[in-house]
Amino acid sequence: MTICLWYDGHAEEAARFYAKTFPDSSVGAVHLAPGDFPSGKQGDVLTVEFTVMGIPCLGLNGGAEFKHNESFSFLVATADQAETDRYWNAIVGNGGEESVCGWCKDRWGLSWQITPVALTQAVTDPDPAAAKRAFDAMMEMKKIDIAAIEAAVRG
Repeated sequence: MTICLWYDGHAEEAARFYAKTFPDSSVGAVHLAPGDFPSGKQGDVLTVEFTVMGIPCLGLNGGAEFKHNESFSFLVATADQAETDRYWNAIVGNGGEESVCGWCKDRWGLSWQITPVALTQAVTDPDPAAAKRAFDAMMEMKKIDIAAIEAAVRG
């Protein structure tokens, strides 16, 4: 199975950014259009085969008709604050935008959840009161602050 992601002419640029930013990521074949198509001309990049953190993807330069939205996102489980910061800052700092609760969008509109493992553990804590405190703290955040989540769990 391969995930197909629709881009407005920037599939190769996005694929190269992902390959540079995330481990186990690469750009494979770049396919040029054999003829004119609604959003491009013969010889333009039509599709790009790439991998993001081991997940095979195909970037399709389909045009402006469809936009990415939050109904699809990549969730990246991070080990610590440094890794969380690195991915968040790479995405937001490259023309992306912050959202809430660990979500952000890259410059092409694709949504990412930069989610520390510590957050997942905190909001699923067997103590319902601790889990709620962690959840409530997360609801006030954009980029996840692990120390603040851990403090919320402790009460």
